[in-house]
Amino acid sequence: MKKGNVIREKSFKFAIRSINLYKTLSNDHKEFILSRQLLRSGTSIGANIREALNAESNADFVHKLAIAQKECDETGYWLELLHETGFINTSEFNSIHSDASELLKIIRSIILTSKKIHNS
Repeated sequence: MKKGNVIREKSFKFAIRSINLYKTLSNDHKEFILSRQLLRSGTSIGANIREALNAESNADFVHKLAIAQKECDETGYWLELLHETGFINTSEFNSIHSDASELLKIIRSIILTSKKIHNS
């Protein structure tokens, strides 16, 4: 993986965590519905960030990051449901949810900065 782009690296590592959690939930707990939703949204964050990094314009860049932001927030929702229903323990939840929250803050910050620069 190409080094040097923090959001790209963090979203890729988060996708790996999402995949590994999905594997654990589906293999060990036989939970397929919520875990598949988590897998879809958790891996979509990085895919949309990659698309944003190849955007054709600033508006396209912001739009792709906005999709990544929505997917990241959705991932937080699935994690909360998995935690509240006992599929993941508090320690697991705190760790991965913290990563999702950090990603969300970074994405939001990039969007706001991009809009500010473009509107200047």
